[in-house]
Amino acid sequence: MDPRRAARVEDVQPSVVRAKAPGKINVYLGVGSLQDDGYHEIATAYHAVSLLEIVEAREADDFSVEFTGPVDSSGLSTGADNLAVRAAMLLARHAKVTNGVALSIEKHVPIAGGMGGGSADAAATLVACAELWGLRLGRDELHRLAARLGADVPFALQGGTAVGTGRGDELSPALAQGQLHWVLAFSDDGLATPEVYAELDEHRMRHRADIMPAVRRPEVDARVLQALRLGDAHMLAEVLSNDLQPAALHLAPRLAGTLELGERNGALAGLVSGSGPTCAFLCADLDSALELQIALSAARIPATKVTGPVPGARLID
Repeated sequence: MDPRRAARVEDVQPSVVRAKAPGKINVYLGVGSLQDDGYHEIATAYHAVSLLEIVEAREADDFSVEFTGPVDSSGLSTGADNLAVRAAMLLARHAKVTNGVALSIEKHVPIAGGMGGGSADAAATLVACAELWGLRLGRDELHRLAARLGADVPFALQGGTAVGTGRGDELSPALAQGQLHWVLAFSDDGLATPEVYAELDEHRMRHRADIMPAVRRPEVDARVLQALRLGDAHMLAEVLSNDLQPAALHLAPRLAGTLELGERNGALAGLVSGSGPTCAFLCADLDSALELQIALSAARIPATKVTGPVPGARLID
């Protein structure tokens, strides 16, 4: 090919771009005491899994979003308060882009399920729109924008395994070896993250911190990082922990039955993911995960198997 022709082809921006980003499991989540600003410092070990949101971005005069996919998205806002739309508008303002974008999001991560689905939408939108508009932004610049959108968005952009501190947006990559097998059990009832944190605070007040002592600045258990570094599912199963789990179980008591059922049917361990209500079960291997998925489905609990860690938001060829 004539090199001059090749250069001209590269200069033409695509009219449609697709990107994907993963949901996450918090394999460890320590929540600090309530601060004066109404927030909690957290320390978490994020683990990106192969349940992916897919975002398609098309050239448009304005900003819009629509939803497809197996997850019922009828209750989601499609206005300017939608996190993906906010991500596109923030990027446009930052880069002084004057046109808009039409977003179509194929949802697979449950809504209000404790797996960061909305954050994955925002991260994939940043990647897709940067490509659509021909922006040459470095990953660090995208991460700074992601942090302005929400605590989980930077991790959805980064993916893999990482330690999150502060409000969860201060990330340090964590070494992880091999592949872990999980089964996710979904619930029809969403749990709002602020409601779960409020219940945690009330729980701690009721028990005067005798059962769940809160520290101002929690840290991720070193044994969690060691298990991830070794890729040892059995070791990790011993140290899975989520400070929000008692609050989530209080608000959605039937999750306790789901956790018990999973552990009776071969899971090494189970926990509520993030603020819930999705339950994540760690399995020894693929066969164990398949058997557990079948057992949960037989009990009429929607379930799927996933693996992790997987990369963060990236373009789809």
